Amino acid sequence: MNTTDQRPEQTGVKPTIVLVHGAYADASSWNGVIGRLQQQGYTVIAPANPLRGVAADSAYTASLLGQIDGPVLLAGHSYGGAVISNAATSAPNVVGLVFVAALAPAEGENLGDVENGSKDSVLGTALVQYQYPAGPGGQTAVEFAISPAQLREAFAADLPAETTALMAATQRPAAAAAFTDASGPPAWKTLPSWAVVATGDKAAGTDVIRSQAQRAGADIVEVEGSHVIMISQPQAVTDHILKAARAVAGSHP
Repeated sequence: MNTTDQRPEQTGVKPTIVLVHGAYADASSWNGVIGRLQQQGYTVIAPANPLRGVAADSAYTASLLGQIDGPVLLAGHSYGGAVISNAATSAPNVVGLVFVAALAPAEGENLGDVENGSKDSVLGTALVQYQYPAGPGGQTAVEFAISPAQLREAFAADLPAETTALMAATQRPAAAAAFTDASGPPAWKTLPSWAVVATGDKAAGTDVIRSQAQRAGADIVEVEGSHVIMISQPQAVTDHILKAARAVAGSHP
């Protein structure tokens, strides 16, 4: 593979690729992409996103990025797009962003308001509310999960029912703060960005994902599939990540 075809003047050093998963999921959602990237010789890290809120999760991710030597290509799925948009602003080794069916909020926006503007999303009606301990003294906070009966339709309609039943059982709830925290200054304003838009996204909503990717000035590819496009169409997602990785090869933080 020629990693210098788009930047022949650069050394072609491959970035470490960090993949941040979204709400109601875990890092295994990237498995099909990880294997393909590793076959192309890339170092890949897919950390556990805490799903406790944009501010907390972005700080956690930025801390990880600061412990990686060399340039990083940072990718996020769904809610993970908000996390990478915020985390990369304090991680100077990030040289590019990839949004995979991912939100790319602007400064001051919160994801709850953004999602309320989607005509394609049906996720709001599929969520169930739980409580979790949020400190000493018995304080609790709200988190959300997807109703197992509605997960396939709202989240992963192009996957087999057996697969979505497993996803429903193993999903990780997201704290309400994931939807109410105001986003900080976004890294996509200063970093080159790429985006995969899933044309059948009923979770984040194809309309919202497309408009935010356009606003971010991303190099966009549209792929037929559900919100979990990296599971149903891993090769197409990998191809776009590889395009980004080749474009930033040799970039120095």
